[in-house]
Amino acid sequence: MTVTATQTTPDLYPSRVAPEPILAERRDPVLHGEPAGALSRYQRDRFEADGFLAFPGFFSGDEVRELQREAERLRNLDELRGRDDVITEPESDEIRSVFRIHRTSEVFDRLTRDPRILAKAREILGGDVYIHQSRINYKPGFRGKEFYWHSDFETWHVEDGMPRMRAISCSIALTPNYGFNGPLMLVPGSHRYFLSCVGETPEEHYKESLKKQEVGVPDPEGLETLIELGGGIAVPEGPAGSITLFECNTMHGSASNITPFPRTNLFVVYNSVENALVEPFSGQRPRPEYLGERGEPAPLEPAA
Repeated sequence: MTVTATQTTPDLYPSRVAPEPILAERRDPVLHGEPAGALSRYQRDRFEADGFLAFPGFFSGDEVRELQREAERLRNLDELRGRDDVITEPESDEIRSVFRIHRTSEVFDRLTRDPRILAKAREILGGDVYIHQSRINYKPGFRGKEFYWHSDFETWHVEDGMPRMRAISCSIALTPNYGFNGPLMLVPGSHRYFLSCVGETPEEHYKESLKKQEVGVPDPEGLETLIELGGGIAVPEGPAGSITLFECNTMHGSASNITPFPRTNLFVVYNSVENALVEPFSGQRPRPEYLGERGEPAPLEPAA
């Protein structure tokens, strides 16, 4: 293991260091901000209890068509292939993910700064936010591979140095998300617990994990416990233009797509400016910035 610097920030969520997984209660609030009008009281209660909120049909038909055209344009852009921030499928050169999408596309840059979404992120996280990560995941019909169960925070904490649970993801459906075409699946209530993982992080683990993650995934018994505690698995189905906001520690994943119906989702991760990255808690070199923005974060400004 390559040690880059002495970690001076307390590690409240140790993972990949013990021989056995540990299930512990989270040590951070779920809602960091007071009611500000972006969410109803019912929505705040549901997010705090479940760790996610679904908004079917959030974007209009015209907005969806513009986003779909841009997603298809990028997928067929030859100059993207071979870039470090463009990930291909494990068994082909078909594009699986494009990271830092807000730096690649003006259309998606405006989307990540949509004032309707930003207001919700600011209310949940309690103030100014910045984009920790953005990406588009393509899951074509018959060929789209799975994303195994994981807590984003576990990876961001260990491999990027995100200190606390004060970030949320916004999943934006650019195609219909059915219950059968590899949709996002979430474990309600799992965000209230931190399930540590077993196994030392390999050097430059991201090069393999972005194609198929095998380190930093929950053990079957721990995952089964979380599902039992939460009462099952939730699948926020909806038409293109739907969005799902989920807490950074919510356990989630998606199955392979063996149907003819593609599933393309865009993900934007909003992190509090007060939760900026420190040295990775693995003691290794930080992952590339297209996976986690580093430095002094500037508050995100709403798009016009």
